[in-house]
Amino acid sequence: MYPDPLISIAGSGIFWLYDLFLLIGVFCAIILCDIMGAKRGFSARLQLVVLVSTVLCVVVGYWFATLFQAFYNFRANPDAGFHLDENTGATFYGGLIGGAATFLACYFFLGKRYVKNGEAIKKIPDMLSIAACCIPLGHGFGRLGCLMAGCCHGKPTDAWYGIYMKELGVKVVPVQLFESIVLFLIAAVFLYLFFTGRDKKLPLFGVYCMVYGVWRFFIEFARGDDRGATIVSVFSPSQLIAVVLVTFGIGYLVAWAIYRKKKKEQVDSGTENLSDQA
Repeated sequence: MYPDPLISIAGSGIFWLYDLFLLIGVFCAIILCDIMGAKRGFSARLQLVVLVSTVLCVVVGYWFATLFQAFYNFRANPDAGFHLDENTGATFYGGLIGGAATFLACYFFLGKRYVKNGEAIKKIPDMLSIAACCIPLGHGFGRLGCLMAGCCHGKPTDAWYGIYMKELGVKVVPVQLFESIVLFLIAAVFLYLFFTGRDKKLPLFGVYCMVYGVWRFFIEFARGDDRGATIVSVFSPSQLIAVVLVTFGIGYLVAWAIYRKKKKEQVDSGTENLSDQA
């Protein structure tokens, strides 16, 4: 890890490795989104809508990530008050919730207004598959940034895989590195399924919600930083959100399966009618 600033002005750090990895993640996710949209035949106007929606999603999502972290910090230490500044930090779930809401709002508004023939609506399944690939890719780089900054660290350990944390003066479980590896693996598998067309038989976004939710729930037990409190004392806020994410993923898969079944029945029914007419 390298928690020291890369660029400082008048002795005050303004740019860290955390920021660098975050920017790399955002850049890679945006470029990948554009490539995948072209692969699925998005029109130039829809591509522009996706780009604008993605940029706004990143900006607003980062603000929500900071806002969520500020609430976590306040709950952990109410006496310190509620603060939103450069030292607040950020949490992924806040960014995911705020960013996703912003993207969907912009996508539907701009898509309806500027894209013809209802293309924006028709491409929603493809857009969700693209999101399922881009989110873990960008998140993976973000977690590498966390590793460099020393935040979101694991519990102290003497195991061979432990990484020395400068601010604590001990080796800790590198949960950031483990999570980054898992996220890159998810992105790689999903990209393979997307570019081979297999994602049309498997709703990647629902699978992502389930896989990441399960992973996040269990890796939280290895975290050593302050996780905040919930109404369920043994679980952290992130674990409860993970349960919601998994539940949503299961619901998404069930709804997708029902939709596919009805669509198949309609196609089969139409084929039978044509045969009778012939």
